Amino acid sequence: MDSSHTSDFGSPVCNVDCGDGVWAGQNCTFGQHLHCLVVNVTDHTNTSSLTMGQDRGKYDFYIGLGLAISSSIFIGGSFILKKKGLLRLARKGSMRAGQGGHAYLKEWLWWAGLLSMGAGEAANFAAYAFAPATLVTPLGALSVLVSAVLSSYFLTERLNLHGKLGCLLSILGSTTMVIHAPQEEEISSLEHMTQKLVDPGFFIFATLVIIVALIFIFVVGPRHGQTNILVYITICSVIGALSVSCVKGLGIAIKEAIAGKSVVRNPLAWILLLGLVACVSTQINYLNKALDIFNTSLVTPIYYVFFTTSVLTCSAILFKEWGHMGTDDVIGTLSGFLTIIVGIFLLHAFKDVSVSLATLAVSMRKEERAFPAANGMGSHSTYDLLHNESTEDIEDREMGLPFDSVSRRNGAMTSSLDH
Repeated sequence: MDSSHTSDFGSPVCNVDCGDGVWAGQNCTFGQHLHCLVVNVTDHTNTSSLTMGQDRGKYDFYIGLGLAISSSIFIGGSFILKKKGLLRLARKGSMRAGQGGHAYLKEWLWWAGLLSMGAGEAANFAAYAFAPATLVTPLGALSVLVSAVLSSYFLTERLNLHGKLGCLLSILGSTTMVIHAPQEEEISSLEHMTQKLVDPGFFIFATLVIIVALIFIFVVGPRHGQTNILVYITICSVIGALSVSCVKGLGIAIKEAIAGKSVVRNPLAWILLLGLVACVSTQINYLNKALDIFNTSLVTPIYYVFFTTSVLTCSAILFKEWGHMGTDDVIGTLSGFLTIIVGIFLLHAFKDVSVSLATLAVSMRKEERAFPAANGMGSHSTYDLLHNESTEDIEDREMGLPFDSVSRRNGAMTSSLDH
């Protein structure tokens, strides 16, 4: 079909393809057949929009990744600053915080640690607005790693061989999760978030979480909370999954507010805010109870495993971040998560054990020296035992001793072996 239009002078003009992508307008004579090329502008626009959306998704992914890593650095460093401030007060002879003192409020290092923690929590909050929860939540383990490394330098706390291996495994696991984590944001507006929240799958999941939390709070907790470490940690973990969902929704609301959209009048924003306050208050309460009763080296890794597992499950149901991941990415994400778990376990469970490469080499040399002697003694004692046993059997046959005498002698032989 010829593409033509009327010029300002009233004569029809056709767009003619002159080759090499050059177009020229020519006057058309009626009855003349010209070859015209039709260009589909709509498909080109859709392709450009899709490419821009993908680039923006990757841009948001790396922003969220940077915020999550910076959050771990700030939070890990905050523990060191607070500890330094408390140690300085102890050297001055002030009443310690564990004894009910509040002298730390006058120590600038403690305030620096508090501000650092606030900055870390703010960065973590913002990270959920840009990156998937599947990526942000497991990277929280890096704060434990940062705290352990900085404490070995600034607090003269030794990091043993298990701790160094744990740090290495945590870094490897985090890197694996970053490589295989979903890089596309599944929710872009509060309206979309509303549709996700009323989804039957998430509604059932949230109902089960609330029921389990209430049972543990009012039934299991009063009976077994003081003796079983899993009770209070389970409450914190299942409620934590809902708190991360609230944080994710509020992050999207903040992004829309920055873009100029009206968010204050949206009831979902206020529901998410109230839900976040309730969930975080419950988490802090029962996590403090667990830390007060049980050893921190046990509470920290167990809480990390339970909390992260709950968040990953919630993300898979609510945000469906795993739906667009290939099999290799799913396996890589789970492998990275399990690697972080092993690293955190090594970092905490054996932190009081004095093990290093030097002591390991010394113990191996001692075992090598002791093994030949033990092996030789074992062979001689075995030979003597067999020799004595065979001699006694011959004597028994010759003398015809009764059965009870043989039994008593075998018992004596067994007791001598025990000694």
